[in-house]
Amino acid sequence: MNINVVYLVTVFVISICSVILHELAHGLMAYALGDQTAKLSGRLSLNPLKHIDPVMSIIVPVVLALVGAPIFGGAKPVPINTRNLKWGEWGFALVALAGPLMNILLAFIFFLVGNMTGVLVNESGSLGYYEVIGGIVCSTGLLLNLGFALFNIIPIPPLDGSRILYALAPDFARNFMRNIEQYGLVIIYGLIFFCSSLFSAYLMSGQAMFINFFFWIVGVR
Repeated sequence: MNINVVYLVTVFVISICSVILHELAHGLMAYALGDQTAKLSGRLSLNPLKHIDPVMSIIVPVVLALVGAPIFGGAKPVPINTRNLKWGEWGFALVALAGPLMNILLAFIFFLVGNMTGVLVNESGSLGYYEVIGGIVCSTGLLLNLGFALFNIIPIPPLDGSRILYALAPDFARNFMRNIEQYGLVIIYGLIFFCSSLFSAYLMSGQAMFINFFFWIVGVR
């Protein structure tokens, strides 16, 4: 099979799996903190149809892969009733944090597999065909999940970062975030398209920081 086809299929499959687990992490954390809205809505499920957004879960990651840009994406937000959550705003912040943390955990798992098997650190020319495919899978899973995490922690509503910031921010900042939430996706898409080089630099530098941290954890650097 052509390596480029393997890469695109890998991006597609890992994107779907990653956004499912991201949203499932939100729902499970909310459930643990007392809110059953996600469960009653059928979102505590591994069924892709419950979670994927055709644009952010499929089209955006695949198009970014085709043009060679850093990959990110998202899914349909899990419904949360904040009034049911323990610890109020701090509970909501924990729910928001659960999604990006899941992606960081997945990235670390791909890193560990790739590092232990050598497919992430060896030159591709010294590897066999199936080892090259393993390298594609591990590197894609690593970078894609870090991209998902870094994208979602941007503090612009309705992204997860805004929910975390909301628990820490003063009242005027909370009011500002509430006022711009209805325009949040427009702002996000505007930043992506009109500040693409800055956005790419943010993702790549964030990915490099986490990868260096992962190497530090395993004692390589």
